[in-house]
Amino acid sequence: MTDYAVGDIQGCYRELMAGLSAVSFSPENDRLWLTGDLVNRGPDSLATLKFLQRQQHSVRCVLGNHDLHLLAVARGHKATRDNDTLSALLADSDCDRLLDWLRRQPLCWHDAELGYTLVHAGIAPQWTLQQALSYAAEVEQVLQSEAIDDFLAMLYGNQPDCWQPELRGHDRLRCIVNYFTRMRVCDRDGRLDLHYKGTLRDIPTDHCAWFDHPQRKTAEQRIIFGHWAALGCHIDSERNLFALDSGCAWGQSLTFLRLDNHEITVIPAMGEK
Repeated sequence: MTDYAVGDIQGCYRELMAGLSAVSFSPENDRLWLTGDLVNRGPDSLATLKFLQRQQHSVRCVLGNHDLHLLAVARGHKATRDNDTLSALLADSDCDRLLDWLRRQPLCWHDAELGYTLVHAGIAPQWTLQQALSYAAEVEQVLQSEAIDDFLAMLYGNQPDCWQPELRGHDRLRCIVNYFTRMRVCDRDGRLDLHYKGTLRDIPTDHCAWFDHPQRKTAEQRIIFGHWAALGCHIDSERNLFALDSGCAWGQSLTFLRLDNHEITVIPAMGEK
């Protein structure tokens, strides 16, 4: 069995298919790890989600902010944005079944045998791996329960912007979600700056990339993540960092990483259908 990780697909179905062909992916023998943001902004979220759901036994994925946005829109808790590309998916007769599968995906996935952890944006520098998995499970339990609508209705917002273990209720869940799905940079206290989307070079004073935080408790964990398109494909195996969002939906590329030897396969964006 060979394990491949791929960065944010965001509905770029043709590039996904091209990449799977390029690495000779076999769903019977291999596994595909997905960094989240499976849908939106690219041209074919419907085909992407249908394919991944059909291959679910060979797929490991985590939820990204665009995936949660889709769930919120579909259940009437958020209006679509001008640049959303979700209409075909939302109108499809298979939509309810696909979204039921989607909401059952985790925020954080850890494979103890292979020694990799998969998240969308990152892990709060204040958290150990065990804490991250526990906090993710809190959100996952709500998403998979009858309380999903209460959760999605309060999902949006930037506060609280710093983790405190005593947080409770909606504030606690929103804070957990923001670290897992929206984080790029934070300050010395681990406080989130959710507005910054630029490069490493232009990070605001007194802030750093979450993975560069000097007290980060998961520094010894090999973490696969996406979300940060301006960062691009950023592989630093000595520091256990595998960033794979190379901006396919923005006209750049889709990146595949073979986990056993860190071989990279890059599929250039093909543009609109």
